[in-house]
Amino acid sequence: MENKNAIKLVDKILEDLDNNGINTDVLIDDIKALRTYALEAKVPLVVKVLRLTYEHIEATESFMIPMPDDEPIDEHDTVETDDNTTSPIESLKYVIALVKNLNNQGNIADLKEYRDHLNAY
Repeated sequence: MENKNAIKLVDKILEDLDNNGINTDVLIDDIKALRTYALEAKVPLVVKVLRLTYEHIEATESFMIPMPDDEPIDEHDTVETDDNTTSPIESLKYVIALVKNLNNQGNIADLKEYRDHLNAY
């Protein structure tokens, strides 16, 4: 998003997550406020992901959605990976950080993946 106040709010959320972890009281209000900036900017994907994110946090008091894989899985790969190698805080920080740069197609793809995982949860 290009709104300077939205970027400041993203930075505040990320800093709060670093300092306090998932403090649902403040965090949910901040995500709702960030969602209003997405509404103003008319970015429906971000609006939806942020709504699903705070609803998920309200329901679980955590963030149980794993980060998207960096690269597509090659069926010939034999390396086994643990799907849940990141913490809820790291995954939540990532989804919030994605909102900062919506011109990056990788960010859009990851937001769509978060949307799908949140809908399926």
